[in-house]
Amino acid sequence: MNKQRYAIIGAGALGGLYGAMLARQGFEVHFLLHSDFDHVREHGLRVDSIWGDIHLRDLHIHASPETMPPCDVSLIGLKTTQSHMLAELLPAPTRDGGVVLVLQNGLNVEADPAAIVGEQRVFGGCCFLCSNKVGPGHIRHIDFGKIVFGPYRPSSQFSAAAAQAGSTAADIDAKVVLIGNQICEDLNSAGVPTEFSEDLALVRWRKLMWNIPFNSLSVILNASTKQIMDDPNASALAEAIIREVHAGAAACGVEIPEAFIEKTLENTRKMVPYDSSMRLDFLNKRAMEAEAILGNPLRAAKASGYEMSRVETLYQQLRYIDQTNS
Repeated sequence: MNKQRYAIIGAGALGGLYGAMLARQGFEVHFLLHSDFDHVREHGLRVDSIWGDIHLRDLHIHASPETMPPCDVSLIGLKTTQSHMLAELLPAPTRDGGVVLVLQNGLNVEADPAAIVGEQRVFGGCCFLCSNKVGPGHIRHIDFGKIVFGPYRPSSQFSAAAAQAGSTAADIDAKVVLIGNQICEDLNSAGVPTEFSEDLALVRWRKLMWNIPFNSLSVILNASTKQIMDDPNASALAEAIIREVHAGAAACGVEIPEAFIEKTLENTRKMVPYDSSMRLDFLNKRAMEAEAILGNPLRAAKASGYEMSRVETLYQQLRYIDQTNS
């Protein structure tokens, strides 16, 4: 079987790392770059990683999606604050029916790509990753890195277009699982620990149990993960928020074992001191992902009859900080 061709839409701390790992393994990877294009063309892409340092010079790089070939898989590593650009960026690499793997933070972030390519061609996933972009074409990966992903299944899992084509829901699911397993195999072969799950909602809410407290508190308390966990008051607050998110997930029909609460805390205690992506956005005066990470889960829980009051407070604080941080 020929190796799949990959497109990286958003080659920063996340997309740059995973794209470099795939390219090092011999996959044909096309990187869509913006401000880094000239630097990477001259100096290559550098990744300092716990999985082994990488410096790739002979890369397929593009300053515009129009020059990208059709790809089997388009990996989205853009921040959700840039998702409005997807209508312009996705059509070219997905034009021959390729699928999209959305590795953005938050809940229901797959909806925008699904509106462009169709629900059955979209996968969503979470990266349990400590990685930062530290300079043009330069990424530093300091801890973790596992991907867990699955098929996007909104309330209307079976589209009218598929029905008109004569497909059954079971046929579509079987094809989706086959494609998902191939992506999983590719990433694992490249050295990226990856799992395929058929329950994307569970994957998303489990990651939100980390993202909501630690992204938010890192900005509001002006603290790294280590500073939060080393302080009894801050760590107690983080745990209370985790428990509230856990309850919000349950209200939405997503049952997460209670043991995962302590696992989330323990993983953060062991984590290399890390500045969250939201804190880095704040420090660099970029828009923060408050809507995707807090707003969407808040609205989902509320629609299911559960009010996440602590998360609501964080959300309102972050919205104020975002508006004044310019």
